[in-house]
Amino acid sequence: MSNDPDDGQNPFKGTPFEQFFGGGGGGTPDLSQLFSQLQAMMQPYDGPLNWDVALDMARKQAASEADPTPTQKQRDAVADALRLADHWLDGATDFPSGVTSSVAWSRAEWIVGTTDVWKGLVEPIAASSVNALSSALPEQAQGMGGPLIGMLQKAVGAMLASQIGSGLGALAGEVLTGSDIGLPLTEPGKAALVPVNVAAFAEGLDVTEDDVLLYLALREAAHQRLFAHVPWLREHLIGAVTDYARGLEINTANLQSSIEEQMRGLDPSNPEALQRMMEGGMFELDQTPEQQAALQRLEVTLALVEGWVDEVVGQAAGERMPAATRLQEAVRRRRASGGPAEQTFASLVGLELRPRRLRDASVLWGSLRTRQGAEARDGVWMSPHLLPTDADLDDPLGFREDAAAPEELSDEEFEAGLRGLLDGEQGEPGDGRPTGE
Repeated sequence: MSNDPDDGQNPFKGTPFEQFFGGGGGGTPDLSQLFSQLQAMMQPYDGPLNWDVALDMARKQAASEADPTPTQKQRDAVADALRLADHWLDGATDFPSGVTSSVAWSRAEWIVGTTDVWKGLVEPIAASSVNALSSALPEQAQGMGGPLIGMLQKAVGAMLASQIGSGLGALAGEVLTGSDIGLPLTEPGKAALVPVNVAAFAEGLDVTEDDVLLYLALREAAHQRLFAHVPWLREHLIGAVTDYARGLEINTANLQSSIEEQMRGLDPSNPEALQRMMEGGMFELDQTPEQQAALQRLEVTLALVEGWVDEVVGQAAGERMPAATRLQEAVRRRRASGGPAEQTFASLVGLELRPRRLRDASVLWGSLRTRQGAEARDGVWMSPHLLPTDADLDDPLGFREDAAAPEELSDEEFEAGLRGLLDGEQGEPGDGRPTGE
């Protein structure tokens, strides 16, 4: 029989949770003290993540630097640039305009205007993290019932909200347009630019701010055309992110080690110390083979989207904009490497939204147009089954080198499918058949 007076009384003894739940002095955990401290930091919320906390933190971070509401002059400039961009793009692709409204956003307005999409992207990550907490608790602690685990899950949800809010706030300080990270974050048809960030991006480029605005408007309008007239693309991209998130697994051993490190010397009666722990993060996420496949699919599709936009905008700008080549290179470097804010967001949610093979994809689309015309280039978007693969990007000049139309379709089917795609008609996505049937 053990002589340890705590034996059998503290279910956390011998675990990374012992000091925290033992009140620092041994014996039975002072759960009432723990609950009161956590309740003081958190308000009730539904779901795996406290979005009120996340959005409040994101807005505060965005407001840490000057974030003026766009003036009427700036809103007019954005609207004029998008109209001119759409006019130029008419000659570069048969996809008609996808812009139904235009907005000039402050950083805070970008956060609010993209929140609905972010919820769908990050909530599966939060849910996986929260659910994994139960398996990290020792068996005796789990036997104490739902109230303890429920409170701890809310604590994790609050911590993740702080992290995600910080990531969104950082992104808001850098994004240039509504589609700047390659995903359709705005509602369909709404083209958005962030003038304060556009002005910051223009600094040091030795290009006029008007040219920078017009070039970014061309990219935003091209994204809108693609997402508007390729009906399956939005769900294909967001679905890849969701598949990645749903497969998250938390390494329990690493989790316990991380918690032990952060809780060493932590005074649970000190709310500020608890808050610092929450903001610091505690999870190490392991990638499963399924996640790696989803991530590769996402990266290839992002590269194809950005490469198509890159090629179409280059064709549209042509000789009209002497600075277009310089701006193209600046945007390529920025998108291929990811800015500091994008890297911050990647470290928080474990997901990089980076088209690593943008240059290869741009070469592939340009080569296909040169050999077979813009109609053949755009017709590849009829089905996800027709998209170039990662292997195709290894040889971008050889994609469909000997084909006058996609191999899966006859010439008649290809032409009918392309007409349906351009007219906005839709078949079953992903079935390999032309849309419009």
